[in-house]
Amino acid sequence: MPRDTSIKSVLLIGSGPIVIGQACEFDYSGSQAARSLRNEGIEVTLINSNPATIMTDPVTADNIYLLPLTTASIELILQKHKIDAVLPTMGGQTALNLAIECEKLGIWAEHGVRMIGVDTKAIDVTENREQFRLLMEKIGVPMAPSKTVTSFLEGKKVAQEFGFPLVIRASYTLGGAGASFVKDPAEFDKLLKHGLQISPIHEVMIDKALLGWKEYELELLRDKDDNVVIICSIENFDPMGIHTGDSITVAPAMTLSDRTYQRMRTEAIKMMRAIGDFAGGCNVQFAVSPDEKEEIFAIEINPRVSRSSALASKATGYPIAKIASKLAIGYRLDELENPITGTSAFFEPTLDYVIVKVPRWNFDKFEGSDRRLGVQMKSVGETMGIGRSFQEALQKACQSLEIKRNGLGADGKETRDAAVLLDSLANPSWSRLFHVYDAIKLGIPFRRSTNSRASTSGS
Repeated sequence: MPRDTSIKSVLLIGSGPIVIGQACEFDYSGSQAARSLRNEGIEVTLINSNPATIMTDPVTADNIYLLPLTTASIELILQKHKIDAVLPTMGGQTALNLAIECEKLGIWAEHGVRMIGVDTKAIDVTENREQFRLLMEKIGVPMAPSKTVTSFLEGKKVAQEFGFPLVIRASYTLGGAGASFVKDPAEFDKLLKHGLQISPIHEVMIDKALLGWKEYELELLRDKDDNVVIICSIENFDPMGIHTGDSITVAPAMTLSDRTYQRMRTEAIKMMRAIGDFAGGCNVQFAVSPDEKEEIFAIEINPRVSRSSALASKATGYPIAKIASKLAIGYRLDELENPITGTSAFFEPTLDYVIVKVPRWNFDKFEGSDRRLGVQMKSVGETMGIGRSFQEALQKACQSLEIKRNGLGADGKETRDAAVLLDSLANPSWSRLFHVYDAIKLGIPFRRSTNSRASTSGS
């Protein structure tokens, strides 16, 4: 079945200015989607308020508007161009929020524009924390104990009921904005007020914290016939409580049993089908208990491309944004080809290598800031390493950070004693990465012997 030929022009909404905590992955996704749609002969009109992006280059779209991401700007564009459909899933939460605002004001209906790649039900149910919790309860997907509050006093009551530690998550925000991990009751009042203020609808969800639990993500794509593929599994190196954008992440997941992965896969597909009837991409996040039971709790689902989607695309060679945009205009997965591998887009990628993403901070430019993750500081970028093992990929990513040793918390001194280096490598610690680097730099050959001690014999 060919694509929907009634769609001759599409409005693509960007993610706006890039600030700390909001990475440029949406620029990657938006430019990929624009090229994909233009290849189909569709006229692409793009709005984005940030000129320092690839997507706003003249060659990317037919019509480019560097305007504020507001409903007034959308109306101005719709008055100048005959737009058949709007694709808001490539601009992060900013684009989804703007699309919903236009829907509520009747702007899309007035100009005969339909939303593709997602529907309003999916946006509402995934961003309204209480609706999402009730839906997960209905379809039998477990979540951590949580309650939604819209006032300071309600939040205080929930804190007394659940006890500490807690997680505060603001509704309708991007990049974990307004989210806090609260261990100390003395900080709760300030962080609760911050979450309520930053949420556009003055709403936060308070969850019982899952201390020490592991965090995983799955990237999904679905077509109009409800066929679903899992593109990639991603594991957070850091436990629950650290935002994915601020965590070292590994693809594919390295410490997940096959049984638990299959359960996670089944629940992710169930969640995507439950939130709405649309064709496009989704990002689903789970928490898994670190014990032998491996309990699974759903964290959230994003009915759009996310920061992890760009990582998954580069890691697997599966261009998620390109395929998702074609699914949005009516193609099925089995009708499309993966332009990178030459195989069917219905094939799920299999990795025989490891990808490690390491975030980067620049504390030199933010002196005096609170350096606790998830409080104020957000990563200003990230690097990606590809290797045959986790260790190789991690080293490559860390070297690519282009910062001094003390930028990662080391003492800044090289170790030149071979005996010390070999002992450190045999007894791993947090600084092992630097000892491996020093050993390689000094040309010391080593290998792991049967008693797990490093040895200078062999290579």
